[in-house]
Amino acid sequence: MQSLFQILMLILDIVWFFIIAHVIMSWLINFQVLNLRQPLVAQIWQGLNRLLEPIYSRIRSVLPAMGGIDLAPLVTLVAIYALRIILANNAGFFYSY
Repeated sequence: MQSLFQILMLILDIVWFFIIAHVIMSWLINFQVLNLRQPLVAQIWQGLNRLLEPIYSRIRSVLPAMGGIDLAPLVTLVAIYALRIILANNAGFFYSY
């Protein structure tokens, strides 16, 4: 069961990294540091959007409209952090035989 705990924590770490990369990339695109006309940038951006949009769309349907501010990544990061805390506090369950 310890391996299940480690796999869950790894998955949460990977999702955390993808969200941070998506947020930073969106800032760089909006400040015109990155250009979506570059094939590699466009592929990475589309890939991150395809991975994260199903998560974001569910959160956006619950959140009120904020006038152009997207809080879905922030809410997702807080939820992932809360899941990590819950898993860490209940790690003993994963180590029992």
